[in-house]
Amino acid sequence: MSLLEQIDKDRLPKHLAVIMDGNGRWAKEKGKLRVFGHQNGVLAVRDTVEGAVQLGIKYLTLYAFSTENWNRPKLEVMALMELLVSTISKETKTLMENGVRLNAIGNLSSLPERCFRQLEEAIEKTSGNTNCTLTLALSYSSRWEITEAAKTIANKVKTGELKTDDITEELFSAHLNTGGMPDPELMIRTSGEHRISNYMLWQIAYSELYFTSKLWPDFRREDLFEAVIDFQKRERRFGMISEQLN
Repeated sequence: MSLLEQIDKDRLPKHLAVIMDGNGRWAKEKGKLRVFGHQNGVLAVRDTVEGAVQLGIKYLTLYAFSTENWNRPKLEVMALMELLVSTISKETKTLMENGVRLNAIGNLSSLPERCFRQLEEAIEKTSGNTNCTLTLALSYSSRWEITEAAKTIANKVKTGELKTDDITEELFSAHLNTGGMPDPELMIRTSGEHRISNYMLWQIAYSELYFTSKLWPDFRREDLFEAVIDFQKRERRFGMISEQLN
């Protein structure tokens, strides 16, 4: 039985979040510059997106560039931004063919103008697609996101638009960058690291975590399928006991 045949299509995670890690180490193992790893990571993104569409996963969010990544060597950051521009341009056709709507979260105003413009154009072009929403977390930090949501809500209380008693978990969630999206039910991190790295800290409160030692450029849809199979074997209790779920 193939991996795909082992997956119950009625028990898929609606939202899958991924921390793509290991590009630099993959390149270093091959005696190449780090950007070579990022370039090959694009192939992993394409296959993972197409695998998610093949399964019927409705939301896929990829941690593409963190706020902390701005502290990397300037040449690597510049190369990453150029790669992002060229990748979005080249992959828009693939997104259209697969019915994927592009979305982005994070401090997008900090992106270079050319990169931001290319991103906006791709988001607009794919806006009518309905098979899957692919969200890129760019210049993203969960603590920044939570802080910004708190500021927005505080200002609404200050102006009288909201009362403090109006503030609920649901209202707070709606003010996050991911407002309107379901919380991830499964979070995958590659490269053997076992950290969350400031990624969707509020949203993954009840997510199942899946760690693989595979470096991101080597990750393919079969690895995605294995993660989903593992997810479907788990019992998600949300603080209850097994007997309460039956």
